[in-house]
Amino acid sequence: MNDRAGRRRARRLAIGTAVVLALAGMNGPWLYRFGTARYHQYQINKPEYKAENGKWEIVQFPEKYRQNTIHAALLRTGKVLLVAGSGNNQDNFDAKKFDTRIWDPVKGTIKKVPTPKDLFCTGHTQLANGNLLIAGGTKRYEKLKGDVTKAGGLMIVHNENPDRPITLPAGTRFTGKENGKTFVSRDPVVVERATKVFDKRTGKFLRNDPGLGRIYVEAQKSGAKYETGTQDNYRIQGLTGADARNTYGIAQKLALDKKDFQGIRDAFEFDPVAEKYIKVDPMKEARWYPTLTTLSDGKVLSVSGLDDIGQLVPGKNEVFDPKTRKWTYLSKVRQFPTYPALFLLQNGKVFYSGSNAGYGPDNVGRDPGVWDVESNKFAKIPGLSDPNKMETSGTVLLPPAQDEKFMVIGGGGVGESKLSSNRTRIVDMKAASPRFVDGPTLEKGTRYPQASILPDDTVLVSGGSEDYRGRGDSNIHQARLYHPDTNTFESVADPLVGRNYHSGSLLLPDGRVMFFGSDSLYGDKANTKPGVFEQRIEIYTPPYLYRDSRPSLSGGPQTIARGASGTFTSPQASVIKKVRLIRPSASTHVTDVDQRSVELKFTVSGDKVTVTVPENRNLVQSGWYMLFVDDDQGTPSEAQWVRVP
Repeated sequence: MNDRAGRRRARRLAIGTAVVLALAGMNGPWLYRFGTARYHQYQINKPEYKAENGKWEIVQFPEKYRQNTIHAALLRTGKVLLVAGSGNNQDNFDAKKFDTRIWDPVKGTIKKVPTPKDLFCTGHTQLANGNLLIAGGTKRYEKLKGDVTKAGGLMIVHNENPDRPITLPAGTRFTGKENGKTFVSRDPVVVERATKVFDKRTGKFLRNDPGLGRIYVEAQKSGAKYETGTQDNYRIQGLTGADARNTYGIAQKLALDKKDFQGIRDAFEFDPVAEKYIKVDPMKEARWYPTLTTLSDGKVLSVSGLDDIGQLVPGKNEVFDPKTRKWTYLSKVRQFPTYPALFLLQNGKVFYSGSNAGYGPDNVGRDPGVWDVESNKFAKIPGLSDPNKMETSGTVLLPPAQDEKFMVIGGGGVGESKLSSNRTRIVDMKAASPRFVDGPTLEKGTRYPQASILPDDTVLVSGGSEDYRGRGDSNIHQARLYHPDTNTFESVADPLVGRNYHSGSLLLPDGRVMFFGSDSLYGDKANTKPGVFEQRIEIYTPPYLYRDSRPSLSGGPQTIARGASGTFTSPQASVIKKVRLIRPSASTHVTDVDQRSVELKFTVSGDKVTVTVPENRNLVQSGWYMLFVDDDQGTPSEAQWVRVP
């Protein structure tokens, strides 16, 4: 524990003792609670307390602007994009009520934005041009067993014709050869042509490997009598001749069991200046819960997600080219659980921390490691503690990014498990043989922890819950600052609002941190009342903003190339000790692979500060950044927006 944390703990103990003594003469528990609450409010608003612990404040939007925010991204205009889509609300989905807001945290203005599709549980990342790429979302809500009225499931369509693909429209009927039952497709499907296979030694033709298409089908009528219990081959009605001979379906059990969410292929760029969505080429695969990560060449990798029939995309990953605004498949397959935490490394490879949002087999794609996307080789990284509790864990690239150290925070067991981890794990990716080691422990097992990089090189870790989706009233009202230089946590002021599933946080240009969302499964400790989505925004003002003064930064270029320099003006130039370039966040489901804080070398001459951007394009990806300077007390300036082309 560092000295500051020790002083704070002693001060809090003294405060607690004073409260007990002051209230000892009061009669009754009500007076005690009332007095304690009032004294607590008095204490946390004292200037010296805020200078040590910071302060939390709630922002309550006017009722007409409230929504169930699932995704948030800081735009290069300084405004915040808040995306709900249908907001995990079936009624909104059925009514096609999809919501987006733009909030200006400085002026306090809020604007509704037309939302073209249900971008609930989409993926997103910042693009080099300052737009936000958004891909995937919701095609169908899950249906629990008991709510499913028509038997259905996955149909694999086979095409044995090597000469051409075949397209089957929505409404195509499939009739079982053995069971005689008919099922209808919900969507069109293109089944690729068969592949001719030849003997490599003799060149002799061996066989046709059929092209495959996957489609969701369901019974024509409701009822258990339309279920099937075993695999069957299905004749496709409406086909004749060679098509009828070459094309058929195969399905396992088609039943009334639970049906998972289904994803969409739609993709958009959000333009922060025009403040509107721009449709781009759809993905090759439908995805619900995907991760988008920028690669070394500036293209964007789209990974995992549930597809348009509610199954995990079978390792078919793809990339978006911002120049053409089109998607192409990677040549090789690699499977991950949904919302995998994937970060671009300085060598151009991709680090997978093991953090994920949960959908997918518990024995496939769960191990952390380094992925060479081009060769598809994957090198596992050992040493991870609590490896069976990685769902809903958070991962952050610790500042400064040049050190290439990652922290994995908390997490829980697979699915709706009650298990949660109080571990933090740290891995140095610059080590000759990277290996996870444990960092400081959390006070409680924590699922859904939020982590935001601050411009003074600390990381704010807050919120989460001990149990799945806050079950049992298990939200954690605690916050702490992690100090990478000492590998310690420092307790700070406690948040006012509990945050678990569907929550997130992001750093604002003025150095404050915004928190959004939370979607508790239940609203009471006994788990008898349904939960209510948390629509309030909460702002944390760190201790560094309660000091006497802060440095200012002005002038300078809006664009600085990698390896180039730019000069800014600061009356406090002589006491500047750090310069940081921080990529704006795009946060959802404890996943934010965009945020990183890059150390900049700098020189000072009079009131001029000249900063130099590193040359490594994998360290400093093209795009817009917040440029902060810190003085000798660790107090940051407000950010200047800088573009790295």
